[in-house]
Amino acid sequence: MTAPPTSEHPDDALLAGLRQDFSGHRFFRAVRFDGLLGDWVATLHDPAHGVSATVIRNSADELREALLEEAAEAEQEARLSAFRSGRTRAGS
Repeated sequence: MTAPPTSEHPDDALLAGLRQDFSGHRFFRAVRFDGLLGDWVATLHDPAHGVSATVIRNSADELREALLEEAAEAEQEARLSAFRSGRTRAGS
């Protein structure tokens, strides 16, 4: 017996993985001029998870790598901000 046909696109699992791993972003595939799926896009919804409002890459793997870099930058900015805030209070 064969499995019933599904309407899932092969990229659905990759998108679901990105959504699970990077909850501070929203994800979609851009549509090219010819109507086919194109770039992979992440939009930032929680500034604690990144620094760029929109990240666009050619593949899911490239997008994942860019978002890991974004997360590291956001963490570094948060530490710097906390340091500056503590220094400002101590100096007041």
